[in-house]
Amino acid sequence: MFSIREILNEPVPVIRVVDAGAAAYESDPFARLSQQGLCQVIGFEPNADNCARRNADAKPGHRYLPYALGDGRVRRFYECQNPLTSSLYHPNDAMLAKFSCISLPVVAEHDIQTHRLDDLSEIEDIDYLKLDVQGAELDIILGAPRLLRDTVLVHTEVEFIPMYTDQPLFGDIDVALRKAGLWLHKLDSIQGRVLQPLVPNNNPYAPLSQILWADAAVYVRSFMTFDQVPPERLLKLAIILHEVYSSWDLAALALQHHDQQTGKQLWKAYLSRLTGGSAA
Repeated sequence: MFSIREILNEPVPVIRVVDAGAAAYESDPFARLSQQGLCQVIGFEPNADNCARRNADAKPGHRYLPYALGDGRVRRFYECQNPLTSSLYHPNDAMLAKFSCISLPVVAEHDIQTHRLDDLSEIEDIDYLKLDVQGAELDIILGAPRLLRDTVLVHTEVEFIPMYTDQPLFGDIDVALRKAGLWLHKLDSIQGRVLQPLVPNNNPYAPLSQILWADAAVYVRSFMTFDQVPPERLLKLAIILHEVYSSWDLAALALQHHDQQTGKQLWKAYLSRLTGGSAA
């Protein structure tokens, strides 16, 4: 698919990304934005080694801070054997034991100070919020009512059953984000495991019927309120939707509302490029 920059006859706005849970940089959902120099990133990774590694490899305009985001309280932090599964919530061992190949052994635990996004001086504004914090996503959402007012897209991991004890689930996150004016746009990479003792096709990692989590629940500013969204935000949203999620129809709608506010013709140019010149 073509780059949306091809139809822009103006400077491309810089998209402000906040990355909560930034250890696994191999799977940054916004990687295409980074590769094209379309975003600035502030990432948060409480593991000091992982945070240092991210800063050592950081692209220009990307920086990473060793903070644990949450509700602003001192919380117990559970370090798991796989650091990417460490959490403010203890793994739900009794539930996980019913599934094949999904244990999350805790190797250490300690108290940690968490930080609300709204309280951080390093964050003035967010366009794109990515959350991958193993059950603590709702804590971060509830700690950012001011910043979420203008955020146009949230990309969050969600769980459908409690893989961590007492963690908020998909329904809780959905309610909170809808209250913030963000609607569920798509669910990507829905994952599961088979309940023991079955092993489908000799693959113990294969799902069968029970879904457990989704790597990406993508929430977008409600398209019914696009007429109230500033044109620069609409342009940023269109860029994100096109470049990251191949959501060409919603990107086009954002550009249409952008043009209604600015008198520009990006929408028609986009449709023409998208359809090979067949758009009216």
